[in-house]
Amino acid sequence: MSAYASKSLLAVVALAGAVSLGGCATKSFVREQIAPVSQRVDSLESRLQQTDGTAKAALAEAQAASGQAQQNGQRLDQLGGRVDGVEQRLTVQEQKPARRPRH
Repeated sequence: MSAYASKSLLAVVALAGAVSLGGCATKSFVREQIAPVSQRVDSLESRLQQTDGTAKAALAEAQAASGQAQQNGQRLDQLGGRVDGVEQRLTVQEQKPARRPRH
C-alpha cells in the first residue's frame, strides 16, 4: 500500500469511529442538556398560573363592581322618581292660594 492509501484508510477509519461514537447521546448527557430548559418551562408555568389567578381575581372584582353599579343606578332611578314626586307636590302647594288663618 502506498503512503497515500494508508493515510486515506486511516482517515476513513478515524471518521467512522468518530461518527459511531458521537452518533448516540447518553441519557445523562440528554438530561444535562434538557435540565435548564425544563427549569425554565417550570418557572414560566408557575408564573403563568400566578398570572391566571390574578386575572381571574380581577375579573371577579370587575363583575362585582358592575353588579354594584347596576344596583346603584337602579337606586338613583328610584330616588329620581321620588324627588320628582316631591317637586310636583311642592309646585301644587305653591300654586294654591294661601289660606288665611281663622281667628
